[in-house]
Amino acid sequence: MSKQVHLAAHFPGVNNTTVWGDPAAGSHIEFNSFVHLAQTAERGRFDFFFLAEGLRIREQNGLIYELDVVGRPDTFTVLSALAAVTDYLGLTGTINSTFNEPVEVAKQFATLDHLSGGRAAWNVVTSWDEFTGENFRRGGYLTADQRYTRAKEFLDAATTLWDSWADGDVVADASSGQFLERDDAGVFDYHSSQFDITGRFAVPRSPQGRPVIFQAGDSEEGREFAAATADAIFSRHAKYDDGRAFYADVKRRLPAYGRANDDLLVLPAASFVIGATDTEAADIAHDVRLAQVSPATAINFLEQLWNRDLSSHDPDGPLPTVDPVPGDNTIAKGRASTRHHRDPRDIANEWRRIAEAGNLTTRELIIKVTGRQSFVGSASTIAAAINKNVQDEAADGFILVPHITPGGLDRFVDEVIPLLQERGVYRTDYEGTTLRDNLGLTASA
Repeated sequence: MSKQVHLAAHFPGVNNTTVWGDPAAGSHIEFNSFVHLAQTAERGRFDFFFLAEGLRIREQNGLIYELDVVGRPDTFTVLSALAAVTDYLGLTGTINSTFNEPVEVAKQFATLDHLSGGRAAWNVVTSWDEFTGENFRRGGYLTADQRYTRAKEFLDAATTLWDSWADGDVVADASSGQFLERDDAGVFDYHSSQFDITGRFAVPRSPQGRPVIFQAGDSEEGREFAAATADAIFSRHAKYDDGRAFYADVKRRLPAYGRANDDLLVLPAASFVIGATDTEAADIAHDVRLAQVSPATAINFLEQLWNRDLSSHDPDGPLPTVDPVPGDNTIAKGRASTRHHRDPRDIANEWRRIAEAGNLTTRELIIKVTGRQSFVGSASTIAAAINKNVQDEAADGFILVPHITPGGLDRFVDEVIPLLQERGVYRTDYEGTTLRDNLGLTASA
């Protein structure tokens, strides 16, 4: 039997994905933009709507990124508002575990799960840079091992709070309203290396028990964290070969935590460009990439690896002959350049080989190595490619990132979804009312 394809919609946030020069590009803060994308996703029977988090406007060399989104509305406010204008679509928010506190976040997600009737999900992330930390009282930053220690204990503390209420603790009575069946409902006492909290959690058990848990880390620590605790992993490995390798690596870790293969979904972020023909789509994709990687943006990307001020470098010339400067004190403030888990000098040499083989300028090289279009072609070509990735275990589905906001998902829903449905690999209606139901995940204990 064929595997079913899972799809979600990513509202582009802190990124350089959006093609701002396109006449169809709209606001990233007006509520109508969020409504349009979310309702289009629900019309396409998508599993969930995914919203990133921006804790600080990102800069490099003291300048805001040329193509980045300036700011981001509050995640919980947007998702709560969307709960009122959607019925089945899951609502996933990226919330940082480094600069927040468990009681606050647990309460916000439990509230969102109640307001949405069981459609809340939390993408648990960490923050590595001191630049973002300047916005918070604690300041500073945490090393990789400390970040994941805090993230694990943060999630454990939040789960303790959610589980402090049991089903049936709140009983409705016609004469007296609601009352507690159990006197110790909501009482918690949690102590760890990061947290020392005691009290009574204010929000009764929500429809899902706890939100669906996502994790987005790609490091060794991140993969282990996902295998141990997450319901789904937000991966950046959307290409077929990379996806198969990542999928196999993450899934093989599950038995060590007493988990089955289906207990963790692998959902890479994926962009797409649809054309009437494959040739037309390729032409559009080329224009999109030129718009996404301007000369200034190419230099930004270059500096993030080289860890040097390269503002005087010619983006239409060859790569720098000097080597990158290794170390944690990176020039790329506000961007997780530590996603490069290899020696930056090795990556630079690899880029030089690619550039030499293709006779590429710096900008052309950056366009190539940061390629975002995962699926390019006619609707039938894209439907076939998505299905192949899922059936061949390169992914369980994809979180789609349109390059136009808010209407960039419309054509996909109108043209690609019917073809996946014809193949019998995509739902024609939602299976249930909660996000767990529609992701095929077991109910939380």
